[in-house]
Amino acid sequence: MLTGSTPRSTCVGSSKMQYVTDLLNNRILIISGTSWITAQIIKTIIDVIINKELNPERLVGAGGMPSCHSATVCALATSSALTYGLQSFEFAVSTLLAIIVMYDARGVRRETGNQAVLLNNIMEYFKTQEIPQWKLEFNQEKLKELIGHTPLQVVVGALLGIGIAFFMCSFL
Repeated sequence: MLTGSTPRSTCVGSSKMQYVTDLLNNRILIISGTSWITAQIIKTIIDVIINKELNPERLVGAGGMPSCHSATVCALATSSALTYGLQSFEFAVSTLLAIIVMYDARGVRRETGNQAVLLNNIMEYFKTQEIPQWKLEFNQEKLKELIGHTPLQVVVGALLGIGIAFFMCSFL
């Protein structure tokens, strides 16, 4: 049975192999990583269903349903709570991190995506002008528009991460 990382002073004099073993046996890291991978796979499947083609960038890209950021940090917070308890430092830090990441995904990053749509439209408008004085060439590639998440994508990602954490904590 894997356990959460336990505080110990293995930094001095530990072998490199011990570090690898510690990482591979860190159930909180494994659960969080599994949540991220699961969300990315689901996001890619949804994208294939909607667009009728595989876009490999969706396997690692940001934005879309569900939020892999939310899934990852909620799995982190939930598995920390289940491993160390609700009163623990680990749970407190991971919960605050989850709040910040989900706020950023829904707020700041979503607005960045909205601004990218507007800027791409402006660049396209000036590239296609018939009047030579108004026609502009841009050295800028099209900006990435799918960056942030809708509230629903954040909530679904959070529920996915919480569910995976509960499921995996009962087995690891």
